[in-house]
Amino acid sequence: MLCKRCKKNEAAYHITKIIDNKKQELNLCQKCAKDLGVVNSPFAFQNIISEIMEYIDQPGEVEIPYELACSNCGTTYSEFKKKGYLGCSECYTSFAAEIAPVIKRAQGNMKHIGKIPKRKSGNVINRNEINYLKSMLQRAVENEEYEKAAELRDKIKKINSVT
Repeated sequence: MLCKRCKKNEAAYHITKIIDNKKQELNLCQKCAKDLGVVNSPFAFQNIISEIMEYIDQPGEVEIPYELACSNCGTTYSEFKKKGYLGCSECYTSFAAEIAPVIKRAQGNMKHIGKIPKRKSGNVINRNEINYLKSMLQRAVENEEYEKAAELRDKIKKINSVT
């Protein structure tokens, strides 16, 4: 989709405004969005994440004596809080304890429940089901519910035999 403003570049931003119950849509390229101040807008995704992170850091919390940093890309936790985005996929692991509450608040869940590519869907769904059943099995054993544990074990074996 082309930018509505310059009509040359590919649109990178899709902006929807609702004013007096009338919906207005605008598609902008990176350059036009920057020129119009959309990228640095207080409503930009990165700024919203940054604000959420500031809100979560309540006064009176014990400060971490060292700066957390991603071992892969070197992004620090304070950079993430300031910019609102992570440097690489390893950052999710490095900052897991700090960002988990933010993701849970924003999305309501830590488990991905969105779309799965069709060519991988069977494997992913089976793996997720097995992981869930294993956690239920562990809970059943801890609670000494051995009949339930046996049923869960059988379900896991059945899924494994299909794949």
